[in-house]
Parts: sequence; C-alpha cells; structure tokens
Amino acid sequence: MDASFDKAAANYDDTFTHTEVGKMQRTLVYNELSKHLTSVKNILEINCGTGEDAIWFANQNFNITATDISTKMIEVARRKASLNFQTADINLIAKVFENEKFHMMFSNFGGLNCLSKSELENFFANVDSILTEKGKLALVIMPKNTLWERFYFLAKAQFKNISRRKKKSVMAHVEGENITTYYYNPKDIVNLAKANFETVSIKPIGFFIPPSYLDEFFKNKKGFLRFLNRMEQGVKNKTSLSKYADHYLIILQKR
Repeated sequence: MDASFDKAAANYDDTFTHTEVGKMQRTLVYNELSKHLTSVKNILEINCGTGEDAIWFANQNFNITATDISTKMIEVARRKASLNFQTADINLIAKVFENEKFHMMFSNFGGLNCLSKSELENFFANVDSILTEKGKLALVIMPKNTLWERFYFLAKAQFKNISRRKKKSVMAHVEGENITTYYYNPKDIVNLAKANFETVSIKPIGFFIPPSYLDEFFKNKKGFLRFLNRMEQGVKNKTSLSKYADHYLIILQKR
C-alpha cells in the first residue's frame, strides 16, 4: 500500500481524534461494536493510526495488537500507550501474522478505502486464515453516496465534485500528502467478501453527525451539533441509510 500518512501523524489527533465530531463518530462505532465483542479475546487492528482505538480495546481488557503502515503514526501511538503496536502493510497482514489467530480484526474510519478493488478482493481472500472459527471483521468504511459531502460541495458551488466518490478513485489531500482513495458502498463490500464471510450487521456512522472536515464550522454551534447527535441516535439502526452516511460499520463473520 503506497499511502503512508506519515505527514498526517503529528496533527491527526488535533484534526480528528480530539474534535467534537471525531469523538461523536468514535462513540457511535464503540457503542455498536460493543454488541459484537462477546467471546472475543484477541483483536488485530489494522490502520490503527495514533492508537486511540487500541487504547480503548486495552481498557476493555482485550488482547490488542495494533498495526499501521505509517511508522510516524506508530511512533505517536507508542508515546500514548505501552501496547503491542507494529508497522505492517494491510496487503501483507495475513503473511505477517500467519502463525497467529485472532477472534476479530478491526479497521476504523476508512483505512480500507486506501485499497483498490483487487487489493480488497485479496484482503478478504487471505485474512480468514488468521481468524479463529467464526472470527469477525469489523470495518468502518467510507461509502460513495455520502449526503454531507454532496451538500458541502453544492454549498461551495463545486459542482464537479458533488459526485466525485462515484469515480473509480479520488485523490484525497491529507496533511500535504496525496492519497489515492476508493469508495465502497455496503453492497460492494458484501459482494467482495461473500466467498469467505457472511454479513452480520451494517450500520451508518455519521448520517446526521457531519464529517470531520466540518468540525471548524461547528465549533461555535455546539448546541446544533448536539441536536444532530440526538438525531443520529434515532437512525443508528437504519441499515438502509449506511450508504448515505459519512462512514458505515460493517460486521462480517468467517464462514
């Protein structure tokens, strides 16, 4: 995987993790994820970034191994907690951990959107080998039809960008790095994974809660943001809205 996110590491917590929007979206993920952690002990996280989720898992008494392709992200994570953080490429993850077994693999906030369709196919074809019987994948992915983004570009009169996520790939700009990004609706992931995994759950993450790049806009509108958060609670179980949200959480189980 080419994208390293090294330049984003220093500011990632300030621009997302610790923002009101970031905290709200992460809470949504944790609340839904918690429903699927029964009988789970060993967890492998991919795209762990600065380690925020790994710390949460550790605080819940899970055995967590957290990986990221970015050495700088791993450096930040290690400064935050003494956990098992490792540098690893998603495309090689089954090889790196070929002698280990995990009850769950977890990827938060679009890490898998850095993989092309063929890379994702290979991912789903290989990672079942390092999962236990009935092991699960919990993946938070960015879909193609996010309504917030369409409204954002419409408001800025950037009409050519309104449907940009439907392109084969998009060049995203992250802290000075150009990251090739691919968007996948839930049905795309279901179809890519169906040979090895069955779908357990699909839930929207950020249908009313806005994307993180709008956090600055909402800084002085905290009452409105809390209202959107309450609205989010009313649709959090609406699977049909997942492809229109900022992200969605899909739970897959090994066949």
